Amino acid sequence: MYDQISQNKRNSWLLVIVITIFLVLLGYVIGEYWGKGYGYGGIVFALIVAIISGLFSYYGGAGMILAMSRAKRIEKKDHPQLFNVIDELSISAGVPMPAVYIIDDTAPNAFATGRDPEHASIAITTGLLGKLNRDELQGVMAHELSHVQNRDILFSMMVGIMVGSIVLISDFFVRSVIWGGRGRKKGGDKGSGPLILIGLVLAILAPFFAKMLQLAVSRQREYLADASAALITRYPEGLASALEKISGDKEVLEVANRATQHMYIVNPIKSFEKRAKGLFSTHPPIEERVARLRAM
Repeated sequence: MYDQISQNKRNSWLLVIVITIFLVLLGYVIGEYWGKGYGYGGIVFALIVAIISGLFSYYGGAGMILAMSRAKRIEKKDHPQLFNVIDELSISAGVPMPAVYIIDDTAPNAFATGRDPEHASIAITTGLLGKLNRDELQGVMAHELSHVQNRDILFSMMVGIMVGSIVLISDFFVRSVIWGGRGRKKGGDKGSGPLILIGLVLAILAPFFAKMLQLAVSRQREYLADASAALITRYPEGLASALEKISGDKEVLEVANRATQHMYIVNPIKSFEKRAKGLFSTHPPIEERVARLRAM
């Protein structure tokens, strides 16, 4: 189990490094396109875009996600058993008690968000509370607290910001080429044809590969959270059973969308839904997750 946790951490950071290289390379090519020798200026521009969007998401991202999910904060008097479960697991995980939110929806699911353990929140659907027994509920809550403990909530936000920056900068570059906007002086265009071609190919493909890497990071962190949850509860079967129930449930979680789907413990968008068209996998196969848990 410990080997799996260490391996998942290494793989996740490796993927983040690759995404960073994509961002820097794209900024450099755009800088050179706008003026010979401006490549490093392009890198600075790309990093500034990432930092500004990062600050906005860091301080306001969690609130936006909870509002988008129609989650309402509750107190201990509203659901004592749920608070007792989360409080016990928080002590075991060594993290502060997170804020608890309820999503009024019959589809069973849950997610964690926030910028750090001191500012973390867990959102649970009413369907999850009604359809799982205590052991299964503990498994799910331990999984979400593991995301908090392992800093996945910040990690995922950081990767999402970087991918979003790549998409934004790529779109800016493609539009500038199409509309002829250019920073170079006349006479400085010799050999710019290959540069434009390289830039366009990179601008078109970079968002796609960055998104694939983001999904890979998301899948790695789900495996890590499953392993950590089993470590916290000392009962892998509780989470394994919960995953089977959640994935097998036919209820549709209406508030979920493609921007938030990766945050849930099980992908909330069902394959038969219209919004699932062209959907990439944000989670590992449930069968594989369950098999790993039961092998622990």
